[in-house]
Amino acid sequence: MAWYRTWFGTPYYKLLYGHRDEDDAEVWVRTILGRTGMGQGAEVLDMACGRGRHARWFAQAGCRVTGIDLSAESIAEAHREVPSARFAVHDMRTPYASACFDLVVCLFTSLGYFEDENDDRKALAAAYTALRPGGHFVLDFMNSDRVLRELVPMECVEAGGVRFTIARTVEGGMVVKRIVAEDPSGRHCFEERVAALAPDRLTALVREAGFHVADRTDGPAPAPFDPARSQRLVIWARRPNP
Repeated sequence: MAWYRTWFGTPYYKLLYGHRDEDDAEVWVRTILGRTGMGQGAEVLDMACGRGRHARWFAQAGCRVTGIDLSAESIAEAHREVPSARFAVHDMRTPYASACFDLVVCLFTSLGYFEDENDDRKALAAAYTALRPGGHFVLDFMNSDRVLRELVPMECVEAGGVRFTIARTVEGGMVVKRIVAEDPSGRHCFEERVAALAPDRLTALVREAGFHVADRTDGPAPAPFDPARSQRLVIWARRPNP
């Protein structure tokens, strides 16, 4: 079974990435709404929404939010945490809707999980299909150039009484994390594999899907994307009007 079908629904994933807190999500959402002009009544699709961290803030801004994710456990928690939003277990490579949304977001490096680049193309095509003409697409991805240059081979992290040992390698163009979680219940092993899509390559894939790329920035901040320095690559795009 693919790693992303099991890892995201575990309590260990939530513990390891718990520092991505609500304040961080609020900053992201406020920036996205400010740049796109979306607000009260806007239809928003949150692809790979996880536990609804960003969906909560879109909903609080008055948007009509739909979140989709492969993890049934994550979707169940999102339902509990953001009852005003709609959530569904859904593979983002398959179109969820046609021309129904004003804004589609894919945040926190939720692309590139697949061995075949055609699967990334399918996900981008599904985002394009979901948008109304003129709608906005925001894609957040790691800055692969910097990640590869500064890869930390090994680190240990403790959170919530769990000791995490994380080993990182690059294999066949994928950044691979092998994660060992140790707690009183035993030793648990997980893996993450994300394609190290170069910034220009990812931008080209977005354009190939039919989008007009308006800007590239470093995270939610307005700073222009710099391959040498930026932590994140955020692509701001639109589905053209006919």
